[in-house]
Amino acid sequence: MLNMVRKSNSVVNPLKIVIYGVGGIGKTTLGATFSGAILLPIEDGASAIDMNTLPLATSYQSIIDAITALHGEHPYKTLVVDSLDWAEKLVWDETCRVAEKPSIEAFGYGKGYLEAEKYWRVILGGFDSLRANKKMDILLLAHSEVKKVEPPDSDAFDRYQLRLHKRAFGLWTEYADLVLFLTYKISIRKEDKGFGSDRVRATGSGDRVIHTSERPAWDAKSRWPLPDEIFIGRDKTFAAFHKELERATGGGYMAPKVAEEKKA
Repeated sequence: MLNMVRKSNSVVNPLKIVIYGVGGIGKTTLGATFSGAILLPIEDGASAIDMNTLPLATSYQSIIDAITALHGEHPYKTLVVDSLDWAEKLVWDETCRVAEKPSIEAFGYGKGYLEAEKYWRVILGGFDSLRANKKMDILLLAHSEVKKVEPPDSDAFDRYQLRLHKRAFGLWTEYADLVLFLTYKISIRKEDKGFGSDRVRATGSGDRVIHTSERPAWDAKSRWPLPDEIFIGRDKTFAAFHKELERATGGGYMAPKVAEEKKA
């Protein structure tokens, strides 16, 4: 049986990456640093980003049409979708339109979200087809939200996660090879207010970090041995991230040339 085991190599299939964080932190800018990137905008907020862009998707069908168009001849290597949480509304709209329901809640007992998953899976299948047939990396952007987690064996705590309904959240986090949390580097400092009282203050310089491993405070994962935290600072090329991903994949992923030259 041992002679049937294949040796590992540095070949990496086209990537499936989810990146989430607060609005304006640079998720779309990061997407633009990937080789041969083209943007599928679902929210109209990337006009200042220097990246080839598909028409704004304003319906579920327009998302499907964009995926279909990318199965034709083109030079692009990475599809950047901005954003999953805005796409969710379009998925819900289509679910309700086909079922002739006034809202996703009108299905009752969570059935609307279950029905919506069918439409999500069509989109997911389209992305996988682009990976298989066009060798495109899929980069999915999303906004973050804070959710209260109540474990059965410990006290409740707050946690950053994708701003999606739990069914869509589970679908896309399971799908992705990488779930990355882009956030600001924050330092906590205690100040003595006198009379035995302290005040806790959070400070930051605007430097950013990417978290790649799950912690109680945030959701993240990586199928490659990336550092738990990658310091980005204010570098618009995200060079540190690209170089760490190239290292972790043994060269199966090649860092884009733009990431080799940090801008001043």
